[in-house]
Amino acid sequence: MKNRGFSHIQIIALGYFIMIACGTLLLTLPFATRTGASAGVLTALFTATSASCVTGLSLVDTFSFWSLFGQIVILVLIQIGGLGFMTISTFFRRILFKKAGLRERAIMAESINTSRMSGFSSLIRKIICGTVIFELSGAALLSISFIPRFGSLKGIYFSIFHAISAFCNAGFDLMGAILPRSSLTAFKGNILVNVVIMTLIIVGGIGFLVWDDITLQKGKWKRFTLHTKLVLFVSVLLTAGGAILLFLFESKNPGFAALSVKEKILSSLFGSVTPRTAGFNSVDTAALTPASKFLTVILMFIGGSPGSTAGGLKTTTFALLLIYTFSGMRGTDAMHAFGRRIKDSLLRKAVIIFFLNLTLTFLGTLTLCAAEGFSITDCLFEATSAIGTVGMSTGITEHLHLVSKIVIILLMYCGRVGSVSFAAALLEKKIKPAVTYPTEDITVG
Repeated sequence: MKNRGFSHIQIIALGYFIMIACGTLLLTLPFATRTGASAGVLTALFTATSASCVTGLSLVDTFSFWSLFGQIVILVLIQIGGLGFMTISTFFRRILFKKAGLRERAIMAESINTSRMSGFSSLIRKIICGTVIFELSGAALLSISFIPRFGSLKGIYFSIFHAISAFCNAGFDLMGAILPRSSLTAFKGNILVNVVIMTLIIVGGIGFLVWDDITLQKGKWKRFTLHTKLVLFVSVLLTAGGAILLFLFESKNPGFAALSVKEKILSSLFGSVTPRTAGFNSVDTAALTPASKFLTVILMFIGGSPGSTAGGLKTTTFALLLIYTFSGMRGTDAMHAFGRRIKDSLLRKAVIIFFLNLTLTFLGTLTLCAAEGFSITDCLFEATSAIGTVGMSTGITEHLHLVSKIVIILLMYCGRVGSVSFAAALLEKKIKPAVTYPTEDITVG
């Protein structure tokens, strides 16, 4: 790749493509399914893309359709896709006592969305060690509820699978053992399962750079970087605000009204956390009120934080657009937050990310509406879920036709690689334009 002049972004995009191709090949093998018949290229490709891009959308029920081998392939793709293949490769290079070169550092920085070019050895150790600690801790806690219900071996396996899937914000589940495509609805009143899954989703979704900053500053808020403060503030705001609104929007929903107070609170919190961008659900998504569905779409579009296992627009991008809007309304040119000024150059990237994600979402929705007979709400929900690598669905995924499946695959891929990175990977040119055009004003607003 280096000799052929591939850019950093193109290497990342190609890396995910190769990973998806390998996953597709493995999932087409006959012993990857329970019946012993090949799943077919399209089903395998859809599943491999969804797992590698930590999305969770699936054409088939994971437990009922895939064999143990197929499930393990999916789990490995989720783990590599969640951490990023560059993180994994750099870690193994360090094990072999090979230092990362400048080019590898630059690719690694691009993959976790940071401009930092030093201290990668320490950061990689924290990412790997933190991942192992959180996933094992989550699995141990989940086993308390899963082992009594599923038995020892099956309960341990289910605990590990769901801990990894939650931490990597993937949304794949094995609850088809209870009822196909039921996700975590059987545990909507289980405090332990809900809290553990939500904690893993949040920790995985705040980003590796935030982890690093919290540990370096020993949890002292005043010493956190602006990035960390914005991520934590927006995450808390969206989680708490989303839970309150969902509770209010669902108050007159007959299904929600029948729940106990404990189940209502847990379902509201879970429904606010999982769109950012995990894909689990503890209540029937298709039965949500229109207001709740639209709120979920907004949360899915915003997504998690940069350099994390989550997808979406990202919390910092959302924060930057809000800060700029309020600054403009007050007649202030500069953007400020927590006593710091934000560089104007970051706004250009934020606007590009916003409109590319919005354009892809609208195009995906339009295509689904044209190709399928579903409502615009369901199509918008599905497209947003794909581009945000969320994995939530109102139940239309398994009924999609060929064109719609391909569109969802492309949206999931773009969502994980990053809409900006994907566009740059295709259009990147190293030659600067030789002509600078004259400036002229236009009327706006």
